[in-house]
Amino acid sequence: MGTPDDLPVLRTLDDVTRLIEGQDHLYVRWSRGPAKDLKAVSSKDDLTGVPMPGLSANSLDVEAWWENRPVKVWVARRLHDYSHLPREKGPDVHPWALRGRERGRGPDNEPLVGDVEPVGWIDGRVIEEAAAEVARQEGVWGPLRRRS
Repeated sequence: MGTPDDLPVLRTLDDVTRLIEGQDHLYVRWSRGPAKDLKAVSSKDDLTGVPMPGLSANSLDVEAWWENRPVKVWVARRLHDYSHLPREKGPDVHPWALRGRERGRGPDNEPLVGDVEPVGWIDGRVIEEAAAEVARQEGVWGPLRRRS
């Protein structure tokens, strides 16, 4: 690998699903990229500006309570959760997958990840595919209150 931003690109929801199957400690981070993030490996609380002991990220690991439900739906839900961030933080914010260790929790109870190893960029089409997968779900799925 050349630079932290010179990563493979995960181009489909199936690519991300295959990545997480059988692995632990995988996360998705929405940011300007690993080259910038790995300089300090610390996020700041947006409200107070307080530095935190790791990068804010969201786990891609499948929880035991998900049982035998489709991993692809799990991944879609996890990717869809924070897809609003580029609208809020700017068009240069993109998702990327990383491996790491949780060092604590942020003010929104998000994992703060250290010992970061970038794994790959997540293509924007994957996020569109994740939104479509979430929209196809029936039953007890409630509305997500995200601005479009």
